[in-house]
Amino acid sequence: MFIGIDVSKNSVDVASSCGTLKLQGVNPLRAAEILCKNDTQLVVVEATGGYERPIVEALQAKNIPVAIVNPRQARGFAKAMGRFAKTDGIDALVLAQFAEKARPQAAQPVTLQMKQLQALVARRRQLQQLLTQEKNRRHQAVDTGVKSSLKVVIDALQKTLKQITASILQMLRQNPEWQKTQALLGQIKGVGLITAATLIAELPELGRIGRKQIAALAGVAPFDRQSGKWRGKSFCQGGRKSVRTALYMAALTAVRFNDPLKAFYANLVNAGKPKKLALNAAMRRLLTILNAITRDSMQKTT
Repeated sequence: MFIGIDVSKNSVDVASSCGTLKLQGVNPLRAAEILCKNDTQLVVVEATGGYERPIVEALQAKNIPVAIVNPRQARGFAKAMGRFAKTDGIDALVLAQFAEKARPQAAQPVTLQMKQLQALVARRRQLQQLLTQEKNRRHQAVDTGVKSSLKVVIDALQKTLKQITASILQMLRQNPEWQKTQALLGQIKGVGLITAATLIAELPELGRIGRKQIAALAGVAPFDRQSGKWRGKSFCQGGRKSVRTALYMAALTAVRFNDPLKAFYANLVNAGKPKKLALNAAMRRLLTILNAITRDSMQKTT
């Protein structure tokens, strides 16, 4: 069976594409037990900011293949199927039908150590965002008391940020494979510790798939828009936002200090391309390079 699961905070709704299985408000562990007893070929759930993790982990523990898809992709499929109503049960059925028609690739099980690294990288990103917000407020503040309060918070955030960064570095050093990958990626000018850690934690497909697929996953692959003789501008959409942000920051440095990428970026700008488009192309080129050197390193190891 092809199964779709709509995830809520504490329960899930389950439906099969053929309509023979339907569960509402079930505990994730109970749902995994039931699906384990059926001939489940593939389960599809939406990425819901972390709420999907219990059911995904429970399914993977029972060797049931489960794919995590972008909610926008699933909603687009629902509209294409003429399903405009939206309830938990309908969403589960739509995901089951999507599983049967699209056959998305199942996610790889994540180790406990990888989960810890992902949590640290995500927390550092949150702290960095908070720090930027507080610094902006300090520049705008007029009252002395408010400025003093902001300084206390900024100092605390900076201290915690250093601690989290040190923890990330320690985790990378404790894992020989991650340490090797970090050193490999760090050879490319523009790629620092945090960019490498983000790619290791949130783009584990790096080096394992082709350049077009990795660009699409990261959200830096251009999509054409054309109909008949009309030609619209290509655009990038979707992908993993955190990875794309890390690549953006790395590309900003690379187009200044990495000679090949600097020349690549300059050629595009000199050819009349907008700087934003040229930078996105540099991000894609940078990712292609990182994907290639990681792939070559893996092949040498095997």
